[in-house]
Amino acid sequence: MNRQDTERLIDQITKAVIAELEKRENSDDGAAVQERLRASTSARICVGRAGTRLRTDTYLDFRADHAIARDAVLLDVDSAFLESMSLESVTTRCCDKDEFLTRPDLGRVFPQESLEKIRALNPEPVDVLVYLADGLSSRAVEANAQTILPIILEGLRGAGLKVGQPFFVKYGRVGTMEEVAQTTGAAVVCVLLGERPGLGSAESMSAYLAYNARVGMPESERTVVSNIYAGGINAAEGGAYLVEVLERVFQERKSGVL
Repeated sequence: MNRQDTERLIDQITKAVIAELEKRENSDDGAAVQERLRASTSARICVGRAGTRLRTDTYLDFRADHAIARDAVLLDVDSAFLESMSLESVTTRCCDKDEFLTRPDLGRVFPQESLEKIRALNPEPVDVLVYLADGLSSRAVEANAQTILPIILEGLRGAGLKVGQPFFVKYGRVGTMEEVAQTTGAAVVCVLLGERPGLGSAESMSAYLAYNARVGMPESERTVVSNIYAGGINAAEGGAYLVEVLERVFQERKSGVL
C-alpha cells in the first residue's frame, strides 16, 4: 500500500468514526473529535475541503512544508556547524548536489584522497567507528548531531570500547560504511545521516550500523535505528539506545536482525 492509499484509508476511517459520533450525539461533538484527531498527529487528517479543493490554510501549510523538505535536500550542511563540532570533512565521488541526487552509486564510494584522509584520522583498527553523513537532509544533521554524537562516543568509551575519530562525509549515502570499514579496519561502523524528508518533518535522522562491513555486503546485515528527531526518538534517547545496540553488535559479532 502506497502513501496515497494509506492516507485515503485513514481519511475513510476517520470520516466513519466522526459520522457515527454525529449520529449518536450532535455535530458540535463531531467537530471536537476532529480537533482532537488533528492535534494527535502531524498527518493531514480532518482538514476538510472547499468544494473540490483543499482549504486555503491547508494548502499554504502543504506548500510551506514542501519548501522546507526541498531545502533540507538541496542545501549543504553549514561548514561553520562542522567546525563547531571539530569534524574533518571528506567527500564521496559526487562532484555536486545534482550528481549526488541523480547518481546514488557515486554517493557510496570515495576518491583516493578521501580514503587517505579517513585512514589518517583512524590509522589503527578500533572497536566502533561512528561518523556523520549528510544523506538526504542537511537539516537532520544540524538538528541532531550536536546532541547525539557526544552521547554515543561517551557511552561507548564508558563501556570499555575503543572508539574511532568521527568525521563528516559530504554527499554521503548509507553504503559509504562499506569502504570506511575496509579502509579503517573498524569492527563495527555506524553512520548517522539525514533521512529523506517528508511533509511532516525534515529533521529526521537515521543510524545505520554493521559488524564486519565490506563492499558488496547484503542489506540484511545492516541494523538501522530511524526516526531520530524531536517528534520521534529524540536525539538524547536515540544516542543512549544506540550505545546499547552498538555494544551488543560488537559483543555478539553480528548485525542485521538481532
